[in-house]
Amino acid sequence: MPTKSKSPTTAMWFLVGPFDSAETTRYLPIYTLPFVVGRREDLPLALSNKTVSTLHAEIAEANGSLVLRDLGSTNGTYVNGRRIRGPVPLHEDDLVQFANMAYRVRQQAANNSTQTVQENVYDRAMALVQFDKLMAERAVTPFFQPLVTMAAKEVVAYEVLGRSRLFGLEMPKEMFRVAAQLNLEVELSVMLRWEGVQSSRAMVDCPHLFLNTHPRELAQPGLIDSLRTLRENFPEQRLTLEIHESAVADAAQIAEIQTALAELKIGLAYDDFGAGQSRLNELDECKPDHLKFDMSLIRGIDAASPQRQHVLATLVKMVRGLGIISVAEGVETPEEDETCRQMGFDLGQGFLYGRPAPVRPSDLPG
Repeated sequence: MPTKSKSPTTAMWFLVGPFDSAETTRYLPIYTLPFVVGRREDLPLALSNKTVSTLHAEIAEANGSLVLRDLGSTNGTYVNGRRIRGPVPLHEDDLVQFANMAYRVRQQAANNSTQTVQENVYDRAMALVQFDKLMAERAVTPFFQPLVTMAAKEVVAYEVLGRSRLFGLEMPKEMFRVAAQLNLEVELSVMLRWEGVQSSRAMVDCPHLFLNTHPRELAQPGLIDSLRTLRENFPEQRLTLEIHESAVADAAQIAEIQTALAELKIGLAYDDFGAGQSRLNELDECKPDHLKFDMSLIRGIDAASPQRQHVLATLVKMVRGLGIISVAEGVETPEEDETCRQMGFDLGQGFLYGRPAPVRPSDLPG
């Protein structure tokens, strides 16, 4: 375990690159010093590559800087293409090579103020080590929350929600907070979708799954490719992609996504409708299959003023008039359920109908 006294500077340092043949790029925090690299499994960086020596190299601290030193390896340690013969200081963007395993050195600055900085760097280091484990081992446990018909309370679908047992990363908010420090929100989102669909295959029936997106996925290419990969591997799985209402800003972009989703036989849902600036005209221009009304509109609706109830009922009627399936999110009481049913909601989701849960033995075949 690293200790606070081992924190080298007021910044976090990383090695960036593939750490085994199955990976593309990963950010590995240099979370303890000395940071020893080699083939031995108990090392901070264990590389299962035959060109790497058992104890190959180490990163240590000298005068407030990181220094790389070879430990008598057979195939050498290199910085920016040159084999090192003694301790060499490391700088951001240096290319470090252990035999034929190459990594880029990256740095992330911490906040100012000495004691606070030391605490922040240590806490962040721990979170980043856990996140590295989360991504490398795909250490997530998909949870499933049912969507039910308001009339018969029949389960018609499940929303996939990510959870983990790693300290500090138990919930999606915590996972994405750390992912944002490494610009890995998209990679995390893709992984959560894949693991959710994979886990659902253990259920008796092949359920209709609602899969989440991260807003950054709409700001860069790759979303449709990741969904195409899902579809190719799970051709019979019924899927609906949820896009947060706040991300529905470019009608032309959403129309392109919708066309691609139709080709992949994947539905579209807008999530958290009413949480921000609702765009009613865009519902007609880029009509989703489902519209999920934010829980802030549903919570306590049975005791709300007649005006508020009237506004919500009118919105539900408009949505249904467009041929969109309406979903009430966050239903927790029988009174909220009854009010939403009377307003004409098609589906409901919330603790009243079922809390998020992993696949249970009763869900398994046989």
